[in-house]
This record gives sequence, C-alpha cells and structure tokens, in this order.
Amino acid sequence: MGGTTTLLYSEKFLDYNLGQFHPLRPVRVKLTYDLIRSKGLLHEDEIVITLPRVASEEEILLFHEKEYVRLVQKYSDKGSGLLDAGDTPAFKGCFEATSLIVGASLEACDKIMTGKFAHAFNPSGGLHHAHPERASGFCIFNDPAVSINYLRKKYNVNRLLYLDIDAHHGDGVMYGFYNDPSLLDIDFHESGKYLFPGTGFPDEIGKSEAKGLKLNVPLLPGTGDEAYLRAFHALAPEIVRKFRPQIILVQCGADGHMDDRLAHLRLTTNMYQGVVSEMHKLAHELCEGRLLLFGGGGYTLANVPRVWTVAFATLAGKELDNEITEPWSREFRKLTGEEPPTDLHDKPTNDDSNTIGEVDSVLKELASYLAK
Repeated sequence: MGGTTTLLYSEKFLDYNLGQFHPLRPVRVKLTYDLIRSKGLLHEDEIVITLPRVASEEEILLFHEKEYVRLVQKYSDKGSGLLDAGDTPAFKGCFEATSLIVGASLEACDKIMTGKFAHAFNPSGGLHHAHPERASGFCIFNDPAVSINYLRKKYNVNRLLYLDIDAHHGDGVMYGFYNDPSLLDIDFHESGKYLFPGTGFPDEIGKSEAKGLKLNVPLLPGTGDEAYLRAFHALAPEIVRKFRPQIILVQCGADGHMDDRLAHLRLTTNMYQGVVSEMHKLAHELCEGRLLLFGGGGYTLANVPRVWTVAFATLAGKELDNEITEPWSREFRKLTGEEPPTDLHDKPTNDDSNTIGEVDSVLKELASYLAK
C-alpha cells in the first residue's frame, strides 16, 4: 500500500538552534534527510521533496496569542532572552526559524488536502509543548496545533486525529484543544511521574463535548516494544475507526528510543515501524490516505535519523535493508564527533511481566474514566 509521499526539507531547518550545548541539536534533521537520501528513497518516483515556506503572522495567530508572538519577535531581534523558565532560550532569528518550521507543516497540510500527495513528513516539526501564551520544552511555536486550526479554517476539516508517540506528553496540543470535540488526541508517553512536563494521566480525558476524546497512556520507564505495541493495538485502531477522522496527524518523537539522553523508555525502530504502519493502513481505510507525520523529540544522534528514516520509509510503503552506508557514516562522524550506528534496524525489545502488567493496568484505568 503506497500513495505518493513528500518530504519537507530545507537546510534552513538548521537555523532553529537553541545553542551549542543545548540538547536539541538541529543537525539531527540534516542527518535524517541525508540518511533517507543514502537509502535511495529520494530516487523513487512516488517520493518528492517539497521546499517549506515561512508561516505568516496571521497563521501563527491561529493558535498563539498576539502578545506572545510580539515577545518572540522582540527577543528574536535582540538575540537573547528566555521564552520560558529556561529550557527554551531565544536566539537571533528565532522568530524566522520557528516560523519556517510552522510553515513547513502548513505546506504539508496544503499538499495533502489539495490531493497532490497522500502523505507528508516534516522532520523539523512536532514542537508540541508550546502553549498559546508561552514557549515550553524547547518549543517556541506549536506547529501541530497551528496545523490543526489551519486545517479546520481553510479546509473545513471537523474530525482530526492527533496521535503523539513522543516520550514526552504533548501538553501544548492536548490542553490547547481540551474542550474541542473535533480533535481526537491519543498520546503514548513516559509517565509524568518521571518525566517533563508532568502531565498526561489517564483521568485527563477532555471536557464538555470533548469528554472521552483525549486519551493518555503513561508508561513506566523501561517500557519496551512488546508492552508499547500491546497497548497501542489494544486502544488505538478501534477508537480511530469509530471516530472516522478526515486526516491523521502523527507526532513521531524519537526520544522514546532506548538510550535517549533525556527519556527512559526502551523502544526500538520496530515500534516506530509498527505504529506508522498501522496509522498508514488506517489512513487509507478511513481518510483517503491523508497522513501528516511530524518529527519531535530525540536527543541521541545515533538514534534519531534511523528512527525517522524507518518511519518515513514505512509512510511511503517502502522496505529498507539494514545497511548504513559508509559515506553517511563519514558525514555523521564529521558533523557530530561521535561514532555512527552500524545498523539501520534494531532488534525488538521484549518486556518483563511487571511492565506488561502496568500497561494493562493503565488501559483498565483509562477505560474506567471513559465509562463514567
């Protein structure tokens, strides 16, 4: 099952740079693009590169408050300042850099909704922590949230699915649409008891007409592929089919991968392939293939390009061998000063009975809140 696919990319994505020693390293996006290219995916007739555009201020204001946008512009011109409690520092040109990321996601929306492509991937996107009035968690503007309102306003979409598989809870999106019945938000993440932002528990299911449409599955540190996919397949497909979205948005943060520097899950490329494959199938079954994939977190450079290359290939309906090419390995060493990964794919991780039992308990707890 295929469908034409586009990859949003520009070297200007590297301008979203929070500092030399900041854990969010923009080179991960370039390394992803180059690994995708090295695997021959860009030679496929059904896969096309799309250049991003810069989002207008009017478009950014679809989600963010004007006073906050003005603050970002001010600090961007100044070249310094803190946009939150300290995790998200301003830098010279940060307004333009984050506006390009938002614009890339909106361009992806346009390509999908006008039928030019079935699927799109913006690896620079997925900045899901930003709130209407403030930055948070390395995210200045929230491109998934802006995209949701853009799709509703421009294309009259009134049933959207947002699936977030970043290790960190997508609080900016969930709380931004907590009372909104047009958005089904499903979020798998490491439990907020152990990880920023400390939110996303099973009792948070939405309010008013949106009650039951915000679903959170917090996971224990150390959760691997087996328990994760068990929970995903038990919950997501049935609810998605019942909701019947007109488009599917997936935030594909790579920080759930084992050995990530900021999170504590034990996932592999197999989990990402499994989830994207299922969402790809559901997109073709329910909404003419319309699926927009965002990047997100990911702080170990040997992991992120592999996760996103596998996810992109799965989105495009392609299978890749296990080879990491020598030219890409040389580039990785040059750009990062680190040793490159030796294989594209990982061996799947199994889970102990405690982790599987905890996942089952979370699903039962979630079901009890949905039944009220």
